Amino acid sequence: MAGQSKPLTLARLEDLTLGSFALVQPSETLDHLVRFLSTWSGSDKLFMIIQYTVKLLVPFLRWRARLQYGAGLRKAPLSVSADRLGKFGDIISDARMLFRLWGLLPIFQWMISMERNPAPTRKLRTIERLQGWSMLAYYPLEHLYYLLSHSLISDKLTLPSITAFVPFMRTRPSNKHIPLKLGTLGLWSTRFWAAYVVLQLAHLREDSKLLSLRERTLSKTKTGASAAEKEEISKRKKALVSELIVNLAYLPLTIHWSTEKGIFENDVWLNICGLIAGIASWKSGWEATALKPAPSLAADVTPTEPTGAKLAPHVDDILKDVIEAPSLDEM
Repeated sequence: MAGQSKPLTLARLEDLTLGSFALVQPSETLDHLVRFLSTWSGSDKLFMIIQYTVKLLVPFLRWRARLQYGAGLRKAPLSVSADRLGKFGDIISDARMLFRLWGLLPIFQWMISMERNPAPTRKLRTIERLQGWSMLAYYPLEHLYYLLSHSLISDKLTLPSITAFVPFMRTRPSNKHIPLKLGTLGLWSTRFWAAYVVLQLAHLREDSKLLSLRERTLSKTKTGASAAEKEEISKRKKALVSELIVNLAYLPLTIHWSTEKGIFENDVWLNICGLIAGIASWKSGWEATALKPAPSLAADVTPTEPTGAKLAPHVDDILKDVIEAPSLDEM
């Protein structure tokens, strides 16, 4: 009969249980999330948001516990959830620093690339060079800080003796040492990070000038800017704003950690700045990893200038690589 249901065989039972995901439709959002979190930068952005969210929740939960204790609703002015979340936040913070142990590799790659593909202006080129060298100082100091904080290395760095570089000669241990102080390593590593942030703000200022110049140039042409060019300029403006928010949020963090006494008495302000930087970084990274829609075959094809696919150098867009430097939102 047409209305009779299918018999419940072993194969059908398997399809209904083990194969139940056949009922779930594919999700572009899920694909995008997996693609984004599969990258080092993407997963770090998520951990950063979780880390600073947890650090904001901990003092709130402890404050609530004290209020409830004062009202007689709690036996002790303590919050077990706050303690557990605090430990979780510390684990994430430690893991993020551990994952940066190979952070010098993209810096090397970037500095090699910038010399072969220089910035459109001398000023931007100088800024990027200074940024690269600041990171070459930042990462080794942070690595030493991390290893020393976990007692993985000695607090004295032994210098090699001269005989160590002479072949066929017995090496004698050197008596010269460089003392490693945890606080000093943390201060100086963050100071080089602060230098990078300040330089990045100067970089964004120059980028904005070049973008405005390009926009004015296109508006003065006979045909004006095309729809694609207007969309591209709009995207670049949004990217510049996102980068500005991230670095303005990083600036007070780096200044605070670059001084011995800091500038904030309450860590809540630090965590708010960190959360703002994390959310803004996530937003820009999410948009950057979105798949571009396929061009319509029915669209009108109009002559345009050469694009990025070129066999020879061609300066068609002086801003195409302005935000290609390694992002430091993994801090």
